Amino acid sequence: MFTDRRIERHQLPYFLKVFNGITGKPIGYLGNVSDDGLMLISQLPMMIGADFNLRLKIPASEGGQRIIDLQACCLWCHEDATPQHYDAGFSLQRAPPEYGQLVEALKQYFSFQTLPASA
Repeated sequence: MFTDRRIERHQLPYFLKVFNGITGKPIGYLGNVSDDGLMLISQLPMMIGADFNLRLKIPASEGGQRIIDLQACCLWCHEDATPQHYDAGFSLQRAPPEYGQLVEALKQYFSFQTLPASA
């Protein structure tokens, strides 16, 4: 069973809602992201080994929303430290370029990067 994380993940102190890509109903919140996966925090456990259609609705700069549809396989699921919540790790299958852009934007937004001193 997969237990060692090989890809750096970036924790999200504020959560973005994740939706069922087929029904459109919310299923949880984005807990952390990597280039090839994500962690979902939900009130129901996810079935390990099952494939899921996930949808992210990201606020767009010009108003409205950007939709990012993902196909993902649940690799693990366990109870969260918060009662009645579950953490589930997903491996993404063929993530669209928009997801990579989201990961980069979140890295920059939540990182404390030192800017070069101006001369």
